[in-house]
Amino acid sequence: MDAEVFLTHSNVSEGDVQDRTVIVIDVLRACSTIVTALERGARAVMPVTDMAQAGKIASNLDPDMYRLGGERNGEKIEGYHLGNSPDEYTHDVVQGRDIILNTSNGTQALEQTKEADTLVAACFLNAERVVDFVRRTADAVTIVCAGRQNRLALEDTLCAGLLLDRLWDGDEPYPVTDSAHTAYTLYHTDRDDLGNALRGANHAEWLANQDRGADLDYCFRIDSVPVLPYYTENRLLLYEDVVSA
Repeated sequence: MDAEVFLTHSNVSEGDVQDRTVIVIDVLRACSTIVTALERGARAVMPVTDMAQAGKIASNLDPDMYRLGGERNGEKIEGYHLGNSPDEYTHDVVQGRDIILNTSNGTQALEQTKEADTLVAACFLNAERVVDFVRRTADAVTIVCAGRQNRLALEDTLCAGLLLDRLWDGDEPYPVTDSAHTAYTLYHTDRDDLGNALRGANHAEWLANQDRGADLDYCFRIDSVPVLPYYTENRLLLYEDVVSA
């Protein structure tokens, strides 16, 4: 499996993703929230980059058929129904509704990679589902870590390394790009004590200090929500719904 990794989304160009299968990772918390919302019955998740775009989409929808969700600097956006904690996206709240999601890093990464031939959202929750999909459908993959504030986010890099470890069956090929080697090697260094490594990440420590420990407990669960968010027509849908349409 030919694999490229971008450790943040900030330097990804359209040419980097065209004609590629692309995986966007944002463990804390956008992709974990997307996976959760779709698993709990949301009709679609529409990633947006700012409040103006969110408002424009919302103005064309039945108010009872959508929910605005998202954060800036980790805090729920004023006037939105939901923040960016997966546990807010319950069955009662999201069932049958569109979620318009606006976050600091994850939705920016999805916007930046939307010209990919195939685009899916990943996190620890659905890691094996993503790996299964890529193995069946692609010979090459580009993994884009959302990062945090245009910098590397340890949790995203470790998730990328876990995906590579599985795609490569634990045997790193030669040659690989420097960034793919970095993600893979970092995961192998930390995998025997992955929980502590993840909780020591800067973003995780910040969320813990904001009393978001429950988010960490949930987002760091591996292979617990086996759904695949698939990007098509400016929204993320369950892959099964796309192929059956």
